[in-house]
Amino acid sequence: MDSTIATDRAPRVRVAYLVSRYPALSHSFIEREVLALRALGAEVHTFSVRPSPVDAQLSVTSQREAEGTYALLGRPRRDYLRAHGSLWRRAPRAWWAGVRAAMRTGPGGLKPRVWQMFYLAEAVLLGERMRELGLRHVHVHFANNGADVARSVVTMGRAEEGADAGWKWSFSMHGPTEFEDPEGHDLPAKVRSAEHIACISDFCRDQLRQLSAPEHWAKMSIVRMGVDASRFAPDPGAREAGAEEQDAAPLRILFVGRLVPEKGPNILVDAVEHLHGAGVPVELVVAGAGVLAEDLARQVEASPARDSIRLLGPVGQDDLRQWYAWADVFCLPSYAEGVPVVLMEAMSMELPVVSTRIAGIPELIRDGETGLLVPPGQREALVHALKDLAEHPDLRRSLGVAGRRRVEEEFQPGPNARRLLSLFTATAAAHEPEEVTA
Repeated sequence: MDSTIATDRAPRVRVAYLVSRYPALSHSFIEREVLALRALGAEVHTFSVRPSPVDAQLSVTSQREAEGTYALLGRPRRDYLRAHGSLWRRAPRAWWAGVRAAMRTGPGGLKPRVWQMFYLAEAVLLGERMRELGLRHVHVHFANNGADVARSVVTMGRAEEGADAGWKWSFSMHGPTEFEDPEGHDLPAKVRSAEHIACISDFCRDQLRQLSAPEHWAKMSIVRMGVDASRFAPDPGAREAGAEEQDAAPLRILFVGRLVPEKGPNILVDAVEHLHGAGVPVELVVAGAGVLAEDLARQVEASPARDSIRLLGPVGQDDLRQWYAWADVFCLPSYAEGVPVVLMEAMSMELPVVSTRIAGIPELIRDGETGLLVPPGQREALVHALKDLAEHPDLRRSLGVAGRRRVEEEFQPGPNARRLLSLFTATAAAHEPEEVTA
């Protein structure tokens, strides 16, 4: 995929972005992607299935994005009634096309049908809003309920205006949740229906190819996530200036992520406890929130290393950089992942990283060169890797420098936004919607 685009073509791209929740702390990469697309001239309108909670808006940018985002859920009932009534009066066949599609979508059974009808209600609301704005293309992240809503929007739009009217949808594929239950997520059917699919890794694309016929493989492109290396940059000379002091101090380990089982925070606390017991000076800071928060707090309280472990709770993007600057090592011992952006942020800050050899992570971290990889769930291997970094500050520094270079090579938001914009441009070229004035 050509990563360059003539800038005079970019303004033709007008797209709706639909996310389950936007903005969100755990999905800051989507926010960066939207901003990068707009900087290239694309007109991006953001929609969220659920409203963004206030505690997820911990940066000025996130607050601004939340204000400009149209949330589907939580709106007055009259908004839904007005949207459905308008579509029914204007194009009853399109409304029934949405109902029929909902009844055929995904696995059988009463519960999935009921949920699809909820998604249909949201789709009608989104479709009417898109018509008001003159939008015909909707892009989603993740093949979840947002993808169900987008697909229904396009189904009804085509039923009303025809197959050549420009109604199309696309999605960015991350995994791993959808790969664990592809039929439950109706993933093969979504691949067939989508105009194009932006896969965040080669691993992700390979998984999709296993679930689809070769005739659909051409619509799958690699569009990696990225971080702004100019923003996540180490202070010049800071680590070298304090090298001797750092070498004699406890190894400062940072974890940033959702506190959920698949991220492995419990095994990291366990590993730190074993390092502490073995006489290795160590400190751990855990930043994040999630279902394991209370369980993790109890684990830390009962640990002999509890005085060396700090649970921060959620941290916004504006404050996160100071914790990367504090740390000596970043550790994310996940059991299931796509390609975590927090690893890119840490590597961009020249932090040596320790993670697991799963999914798309080895495409970012080359073991022994740009970071260290261990098998998931193996505490002894995790302890060994952290102990190795504690004892070899030169290794920490060399991994950190190589890690930043790796991020600069392939994981920048600008080039990847251009790749995505090229897909949107191809879609927009087939149909140029007339300008709508409100």
